[in-house]
Amino acid sequence: MTSAYYDTIQLIERLHRYFLDVVKTELDRRGIQDINNVQAMILHNVGSDEMTVGELTLRGYYLGSNVSYNVKKMTENGYIAQERSVHDKRSIRVKLTDKGRDLHKFLDDVFKKHEGKLAEQKIENADLVDLNHTMKQLERFWASQTSFSGMMPGDLEDF
Repeated sequence: MTSAYYDTIQLIERLHRYFLDVVKTELDRRGIQDINNVQAMILHNVGSDEMTVGELTLRGYYLGSNVSYNVKKMTENGYIAQERSVHDKRSIRVKLTDKGRDLHKFLDDVFKKHEGKLAEQKIENADLVDLNHTMKQLERFWASQTSFSGMMPGDLEDF
């Protein structure tokens, strides 16, 4: 099957894998071996916030990874601290430790460096804004395909 839509699906899949490879390479360059690329991105999504594992799962899309398992491993390796919610004893909140904040800053610096390199490749911010707009429309379309109601004609125009 060849169509622009199918090419887009394949490209998104490849880009996701390449991005995780880039994160792994950056971790390796820094000599960080006690956290993997998916865990690093989960950690990055926690950022300066404090949230439950459920909220974290909703914030990021981890392609089949077990967020609870990864949070446990990051806790064991000192990147994340966990504490029971005072309001709901069943709920566990997570936040970054100093070690986690250091890795978060490192990843932020890597992403800023990449932004500069993109500009050198003639990929401007406006190009990314346009791309993000289209990707959000696609995300909304796919989300609608997993719901019972589906989309109505014109729904993408609101975006």
